[in-house]
Amino acid sequence: MTTKRAAIFDVDGTLVDTNHLHVVTWWEAFRQGGHRVPTREILRAVGLPGGDLIEHLLGEDRDPADDERFVAAHHALYATYFDRLSAFESAAELLRALSRRGWEIVLASSAGDAELSALRRAIGADDVILGAAGADDVAEGKPAPGPVRQAREVAGVPSERAVFVGDTVWDMEAAVRDGVTPVAVLSGGIPRADLESAGARAVYRDPADLLDHLDTSVFADRD
Repeated sequence: MTTKRAAIFDVDGTLVDTNHLHVVTWWEAFRQGGHRVPTREILRAVGLPGGDLIEHLLGEDRDPADDERFVAAHHALYATYFDRLSAFESAAELLRALSRRGWEIVLASSAGDAELSALRRAIGADDVILGAAGADDVAEGKPAPGPVRQAREVAGVPSERAVFVGDTVWDMEAAVRDGVTPVAVLSGGIPRADLESAGARAVYRDPADLLDHLDTSVFADRD
């Protein structure tokens, strides 16, 4: 039996302050396509893969032929921020603190390779990040368990030896479906009640708050 432990992290809204950038760029992509989608609805859909987000917001009766255009517009708009992305306070310090405690650090994101590279540059902790599972590595994104399972496989641990930290209901649902311990942060803008209803075992304000409470968190419960 392995003694390794994995701390798996979502990235957007969890380690890097990007959710509202995604909201604005999806809003503009939809506006260019003739759709008026409330930003509050987009925020609650952030974290889904592009195609799923579009279906969630525009419905099954939309013209699917437009999906690729929406995805491309969002990507082009969001890519203009790649060099300006900002990690949350203490995000890198949190990853390094867990690494010092013996946790394998893996990322599980809905981002593609180019976007994930920009996010990792913003975090600035590649020295302790073992690897990542992105949109290009799995058949289905969150809330399917694939990204979390793939991240566990990178770390080489079973579900009972992993904790997943995220900021959306999709993150919590993916963690529950894979059998890992779900932990949430509020930094992505999703209400505490929604995260707890989706299965969050504990909820923290942001990475700095989790770092301050590591000794009383689920990360302190594992041998």
